Amino acid sequence: MAAPLRRLRGTLNARVQAWIRRRQGTDDDPVRLDAKRIYILPTSLGVGYAAMVFAMVIGGLNFGNNLGLGLAFLLASIGLAAMHHCHGNLAGLGLRLAAAESAFAGGEVAYRLLLDNGAVSPRPRIELGIGRDPTAVADLPPAGTAEVELRRSAGRRGRVPLDRYIVATRHPLGLFRAWAVVHTTHDAIAWPAPASGGRTPPGVQTDTGGAQDHARGDHDFAGLRPFQPGDSLRRIAWKAYARGQGLHTKQYAGTDVVSHLFDWDSLPSLGTEARLSQLCRWVLDAHSRGEAYGLRLPGLVIEPNVGPTHRERCLNALALFEEVRGTA
Repeated sequence: MAAPLRRLRGTLNARVQAWIRRRQGTDDDPVRLDAKRIYILPTSLGVGYAAMVFAMVIGGLNFGNNLGLGLAFLLASIGLAAMHHCHGNLAGLGLRLAAAESAFAGGEVAYRLLLDNGAVSPRPRIELGIGRDPTAVADLPPAGTAEVELRRSAGRRGRVPLDRYIVATRHPLGLFRAWAVVHTTHDAIAWPAPASGGRTPPGVQTDTGGAQDHARGDHDFAGLRPFQPGDSLRRIAWKAYARGQGLHTKQYAGTDVVSHLFDWDSLPSLGTEARLSQLCRWVLDAHSRGEAYGLRLPGLVIEPNVGPTHRERCLNALALFEEVRGTA
């Protein structure tokens, strides 16, 4: 009996979500919730509360107990006020995407959302989740903001869309649940899962004379320069930092700099996913060693470089291999 009920509930939920999507369409970013798109229903606690008040009214009428009737009407008015405040806790709330954080296939990508309260009153207990169950809760101060994070599993590489999420609240008292469904076009990127290693990367290129900005040799010391994101930790002048002179990077001149160009065609014996995983492993290893590296894929060549931004660009190209290849 439980299985048919679950199927019936799933079918009903799918039809309700499809109706909401047709009614609202896709939301722009940022989105502000107006009162017309907020739904509200009593919770199980609210249903029990209503049953109790109804029983008190019936008992008061049957026994002519005016004190009991007065208490029942007071409780009913509290319930109606709670319903009004529960609905108003969402009305006018602003939401926008702050950032989408990538991850490797098999992990979880993250979407950081910024909640904006333009009202002069606080908004306690704002719940967000991809499904009905909330995964993040935020308390917004008056005319303030709060950041929450939603996570979604990435079963395979490529784009991981956040096509919908639910904003809800049970404040105050928990007698009612108000919620709104936000339909978005946000997506994060799942990178290929890196291979376990063991395969030797292709040949190495050598630049003489310091052709790269962020990776230099270590033979002839030329001085210090301010630290830049992407500089190798091995090049940081820690003694100068300890003397309070700030964070600087050592510079060397007239030296050899190692760089790699990881080529798709250098792995002819592997399938598509295995090639992407191996290229991902080589990119991660070269980045961890502070060496320059590039990628040559069908339809795209990324010249050797270093730094976190370059690493992300290479990993994104591997994750979106079909899109890159299709534009060739």
